Amino acid sequence: MNDYVTKPIPDARPAVGFVERPWGFFKQYANNCDCTVSLMTVLPGQRLSLQSHTGRAELWIVLDDGARVQVGETQREHRAGDEIWIPANEKHRLSCSGDKPVRVLEVAFGNWQQEDITRFDDMYARSAAGK
Repeated sequence: MNDYVTKPIPDARPAVGFVERPWGFFKQYANNCDCTVSLMTVLPGQRLSLQSHTGRAELWIVLDDGARVQVGETQREHRAGDEIWIPANEKHRLSCSGDKPVRVLEVAFGNWQQEDITRFDDMYARSAAGK
């Protein structure tokens, strides 16, 4: 197994800032942190591979109801607004359990690259390592 760690990976979920304004508030998930932000969309009946990463930890912010998330051996249904911390090297998977696409905002801490993926199960018959 390759070690793709080239940037610091937090052991625990970084603190989320909460800032109030006259019009309401906002949350800051990565205030001046070195991270990569991705918006994932999973179509109904589809799912990501069961995978882990050596080079990053991830914070998933669910944007739509119907997200089924597995972290380790635990699977549960998530709703819009839920936040899930996935430590480096932890097995995880996102599935769409509803009849509409589900979106999850991913904030990845560490070195984001496809080469650090290890796949344990994949419905698309992709290789166990890499892209």
